[in-house]
Amino acid sequence: MDDPTSTVLALLALAALAAGFVDAVVGGGGLILIPSLLLGLPGAAPVQVLATNKLAAICGTTVSSATYFRRIRPDPRTFGPLMVLAFVGSVLGALAASQIPASAFAPIVLVALIVVGTYVVLKPRLGEVTALRFSGRRHTAVAMVTGLAIGFYDGALGPGTGSFFVFTLVGLLGYSFLEASAKARLANWATNLAALCVFVPQGAVLWKVGLVLGVCNLAGGYVGARTAVSRGSRFVRVFFIVVVAAFIVRIGGELLGLWG
Repeated sequence: MDDPTSTVLALLALAALAAGFVDAVVGGGGLILIPSLLLGLPGAAPVQVLATNKLAAICGTTVSSATYFRRIRPDPRTFGPLMVLAFVGSVLGALAASQIPASAFAPIVLVALIVVGTYVVLKPRLGEVTALRFSGRRHTAVAMVTGLAIGFYDGALGPGTGSFFVFTLVGLLGYSFLEASAKARLANWATNLAALCVFVPQGAVLWKVGLVLGVCNLAGGYVGARTAVSRGSRFVRVFFIVVVAAFIVRIGGELLGLWG
């Protein structure tokens, strides 16, 4: 495909910047960047869009993960198994990506987001502080299953992955929103790396576009992570609700044919 014009590349860079910020706080940057890539690069194959998004996203998740790790010091007994199984799941998902139509995911993602958003709104104290629901091997097992399932989804499609990680870590395991965001970034970094391990050998990555967007995504991720750490769990919770609501409107409107 032809290289995008300077105007298109600049608009995609702004989308990558916004995606990096959103992704660093609550996840879901792919729901901003992937539609932007589809619109800005109409000649690209779906797998090229997914692969280029992963290249940009791993830049943002690298810097946001490092920021969270330095400031929050998440427990490696949770994020270690979570990352490993998320990596495995993402590889399997990326291998299956070309076999699964994107249209099959949209209704499922919409229902999941509605359930997630409603649950968080109806539980105003959810995620204010860490109150773990499991311990020992059971805690590790739940984290591993979470990593495998959400990792597969991320490798196969990806939009909203970080938000699903955050919600599961808060709603199922009992972490605060800030703690969950820290672990979600580390897991999301692993899924991005795993997907690239599949997409790069396939030659699917659009390197020129991806590296430009990666720089912008990195800047957005850095600002987003620092903002979340300084503002705390309450800010992350409110931001999570706003982002999930926006994604429900966007995906729901798309399914109803209100916009392309």
